[in-house]
Amino acid sequence: MGQPVVHFEIIGSDPGRLRGYYGELFGWEFATGGPVAETVSEAGDYGFTEGATIPGGVGGGAGFRPHTVFYVGVPDVEAALAKAESLGGRRVMGPVRSPGTKLVVAHFTDPEGNVIGLAGEVPD
Repeated sequence: MGQPVVHFEIIGSDPGRLRGYYGELFGWEFATGGPVAETVSEAGDYGFTEGATIPGGVGGGAGFRPHTVFYVGVPDVEAALAKAESLGGRRVMGPVRSPGTKLVVAHFTDPEGNVIGLAGEVPD
């Protein structure tokens, strides 16, 4: 079996409005205030999904480009980025560590320009 999808994000300039929209649309509930990398969202304005969905979050803020992305769990984020680049992808962000956690995330584009996320932990 390959690497699993472990997280999704929906980012925009008004994260509160987006959380309200997706909450109303799909019944999702969000917990805000958890740590998140500043390149992903404004601090305190990222809402992690709670309940019966794959883990995800809605965040962003002023100056953040609206987009959606899914994250694939990998054992080594830097190695996965290097492999993505060697296959024709392009590094967009990271790796960056989420403050106060062991979580490391990164983004790359595939050869068609689709943004894909990678997630892993800081190596011990």
